[in-house]
Amino acid sequence: MTMDVKAVVGFATVTRGLSLVLQAVLNAAIPDHDADAFRPPRTEEAMYLDNVVDWLFGGLSHWDAEHFLFIAEKGYLYEHNFAFFPLFPIVLRGLAEILLRPLSSWLSVRGRLLLAVALGNSALFLLSAIAFYALSRAVLQDRRLALLSSFLYCSTPANVFMTAGYSESLFAALTFGGLFLLEKGFTLRACLALSIATAARSNGLVNIGFLLYLPSLHAISLIRVYRATTKGHSKVLHYIWVILRLLLTSLFGTAVIALPFCAFQYYGYRTFCTPSTSLEQIHPALLSLGERRGYRVPDENGPPPLWCMRPLPLLYSHIQDVYWDVGFLRYFELRQIPNFILAMPMATLAIMAAYAYFQANPELCLRLGLWGTALEKPTPGFFNPKVFVYVVHSTVLLIFGTLCMHVQVLTRFMASSSPVPFWISAHLLLLNEPLLHRRKTSNPNVQLQTDPKNCCKHTPQNPILALLPHFKACSPTTQSILGYFLSYWILGLALHCNFLPWT
Repeated sequence: MTMDVKAVVGFATVTRGLSLVLQAVLNAAIPDHDADAFRPPRTEEAMYLDNVVDWLFGGLSHWDAEHFLFIAEKGYLYEHNFAFFPLFPIVLRGLAEILLRPLSSWLSVRGRLLLAVALGNSALFLLSAIAFYALSRAVLQDRRLALLSSFLYCSTPANVFMTAGYSESLFAALTFGGLFLLEKGFTLRACLALSIATAARSNGLVNIGFLLYLPSLHAISLIRVYRATTKGHSKVLHYIWVILRLLLTSLFGTAVIALPFCAFQYYGYRTFCTPSTSLEQIHPALLSLGERRGYRVPDENGPPPLWCMRPLPLLYSHIQDVYWDVGFLRYFELRQIPNFILAMPMATLAIMAAYAYFQANPELCLRLGLWGTALEKPTPGFFNPKVFVYVVHSTVLLIFGTLCMHVQVLTRFMASSSPVPFWISAHLLLLNEPLLHRRKTSNPNVQLQTDPKNCCKHTPQNPILALLPHFKACSPTTQSILGYFLSYWILGLALHCNFLPWT
């Protein structure tokens, strides 16, 4: 493990530990809000250590985390549970039944699942931080920018969702790891990682775009080589082989990545459209909750729901429409202005990234990054041609999240799916913060740089920790970026862990 990776893992470990401690303190200090949220009854008797685990980690079980914990414990009982994909509940159940099995005499299944959230998401976040750094080095080709981006990722404004019982850390680890493998040319392994990511979150389907683009870029590079080095009939055969391999790779990869989504929709269809469960088989307390709240349960003796009769009976689309009122421009209401304000910092970073990249590489962008002089002499850093597809991906997520989703989730939606918000933040810090420049500043008391000759011999300095004591002396850009990251980091823990509205 290199010194850079050790530094990233060390900082990620510190932020995970702080998050767990802070959420416990804030959850104990602030009374829980009586929110209109999913709170299923406990059908298992509490055991000796359940209250202790709940006191320590209860803040990690609120809002959507309750759905994941319920699914891990009871399975997919209610129709709206199918909005949450199965991989994370499977991981939690596996940890509870295998790793934490020795605690079964002191902890109920619920207690072990809650402990699995704290341990599992901490470990998954460390893996995602390693994958993030590896991807950043491969794409940016700038060690300093990749390292600073990774430190910012460890301080993500979506921190509470990477810590609580949500699938964000799992999805980020698989996505960033899969994209790194794709960048390195390990296409089959990348397809497998990105396919598993789709089993964690539906927006894993968007990663198909990377699988279509990056092999296309590689194919164009090969054609250029063959054009310069081969002649006649052999050249034509090489062209045919490259195009055929590209088509096969794209078709196979698309099918593999989409397979978990399709399989999960089929499972939902079989559960509700051709059910094999009767109401007598469901626990009375859970059945009563469904009746009170209007949650549909599978019933072999009842009529199938109307969505089963559609030409394409997608349960996921039905749930988003009926239970969460998700749809094109549905969130554009005056009463949602506070939520748009919450999402504005993340949206601003994505917009700035797209604008700055286009301004620096207009010709490359117009040619979709597939050919041009910039590819022949790439510039390391954020304006590297390799960054193009990631900026496009980030922009697509921004547009879709703004127009078709509950806009406040944009923060965690993008922070767990795209490296671009962290890359542009690190780029702006290095560009605008004098204390990070290699040259000496006028104030010798705020020197942050270690000796460049020794930068590879010792653990790299963490610029974020170095800047914080001199926050007032920092540039407005630095104050804005670090202020955003750290304020959302703390506020998220305080609000979300007490059933108060957050992103």
